Amino acid sequence: MNKMEKVVITAALPYSNGEIHLGHLASTYLPADIFARFCRLREKEVVFVCGGDDYGTPILIKAEKEGKSPEEYVEYWHRRHKESFKKAEISFDFYYQTHSEENRKLAQHFFKVLYEKGFIFKKKVMQFYCEFDKKFLPDRYVKGICPFCGAEDQYGDGCEVCGKTYEPTQLKDPKCAICGRKPILKESEHYFFKLSAFSEKLKEWLIANKNLQADVKNYVLKWIEEGLRDWDITRDISWGVPIPLKEAKGKVLYGWFENHLGYISFTLKYLSEKGIDGKKFWNSAMIYHFIGKDIIYHHYLFLPAMRIAEGSFKLPDFIPVRGHLLLEGKKFSKSRGWYISLEEFLKRFPADYLRFYLAYVTTYSQKDVNLSLKEFLARINNELVANIGNFIYRVLSFLWKNFDGILPAIEKVEKIDEEFKKSFTDYKSEIERLMESLHFDKALKKILEFSSLCNQYFQSKKPWENKDKTCINLCTNAVKNLCIYLYPFIPNHIEKIWNVLALNKKINWNLLEYEIPAGHKINKPEIPFKKIKEEELEGLIGWKR
Repeated sequence: MNKMEKVVITAALPYSNGEIHLGHLASTYLPADIFARFCRLREKEVVFVCGGDDYGTPILIKAEKEGKSPEEYVEYWHRRHKESFKKAEISFDFYYQTHSEENRKLAQHFFKVLYEKGFIFKKKVMQFYCEFDKKFLPDRYVKGICPFCGAEDQYGDGCEVCGKTYEPTQLKDPKCAICGRKPILKESEHYFFKLSAFSEKLKEWLIANKNLQADVKNYVLKWIEEGLRDWDITRDISWGVPIPLKEAKGKVLYGWFENHLGYISFTLKYLSEKGIDGKKFWNSAMIYHFIGKDIIYHHYLFLPAMRIAEGSFKLPDFIPVRGHLLLEGKKFSKSRGWYISLEEFLKRFPADYLRFYLAYVTTYSQKDVNLSLKEFLARINNELVANIGNFIYRVLSFLWKNFDGILPAIEKVEKIDEEFKKSFTDYKSEIERLMESLHFDKALKKILEFSSLCNQYFQSKKPWENKDKTCINLCTNAVKNLCIYLYPFIPNHIEKIWNVLALNKKINWNLLEYEIPAGHKINKPEIPFKKIKEEELEGLIGWKR
């Protein structure tokens, strides 16, 4: 990447009706944060944004049930989510809401432009209507039996049991989700986006963009080959972005029309407050949209098609997709009690421990990954504590006790020292390559490999026998390099170790080339990481000794 490159990083917007869980962190927010921190280390101009996805039927239903206005309801979850992300050390530059004037205006702008260009058309559809509640019933306001697998009590947009999607009118034995009565079918006029008109342009973009994961790209291309359906983009509810047409009074935009526009509106808002031309920045930046595999369709089809249609905002360069997180081999499920919340986990363990483990197990692919509490304990104790922590503390405590914390100059250089110093350059280029290509799990394993090599070198040189100054100098510089490598993964603990090094320099990737001068004095070191005890896992769902 070139110096001072502009980078926009977004993470899928969390829906404002429930807490952030470990699966969200693993697939989306942690990878996005690791990359944002890495880009900042590389001195890129980074804008890392996210925010609440505030509109839609589920929020309206929940707010009604809790006796709150939808505004009050989403504001509560906005605060909760911000707190959760802060506790997990997710370093957004800006965290906003789709229920904001900026996003509403941008969504209405997109609608108007697409409408004027002929990409949005009106069509009459038959829709469920509740005569008792006197309202049309969009997908989540209807419940019934899945037309595919026969599962009961399923919403009108898709089955949570078999995973298939369908129209509300396909449900068997439909009932109003509010009052439980049988609705009638009534004609309603809706607005549709001509997604089918963009088949060729989407295909061209997908084929031309070499940054997109090949397996994801291939089955999106298959969807296009099978034929894209025009997309109903309006809902007959009160909570949403109003359609900016007089004849469309009472209708709002479907959430998936306006929510991903938040990536743009949040970026423009953040930059405008800094006096920067946001649109110019966006169109000259490398753009990354980090997502989980459940929203591929929306991000690989709806999002680019809308930007192509509107014509003035750059399409993403990367849409990194990762799989779901399982708990002890089974899907997380609140209703079945198979669930650990982010809040609960972070009450027991430092955020860095969770970040380290999830980064280690989460591959850059759609493959689901498993949270094993036994493996979590083993990885922290054996890799973070016994490998990395052991090396850092042995070196810094040796320097403190034997040299009063003052770095000695390199003296006699043997072949083993030359080879060790050469490994600094070799690992830098390899770790850099893996981080740039978004393979954070592989990068972390390479860092651990470097740390193991450091331990072997220290052990081979046996400085406790002769106070080998060359060994201690090189190992102290290796500690510095480990801090730089590990900062995107475990920032909180690394900042503390960096303070012990007392370099009076901000952590920066260029400092991998910097040699700490002889005579530099460090601060008194402390043990950087503490082992997890089995009893700390007691009571967590899925834990067995």
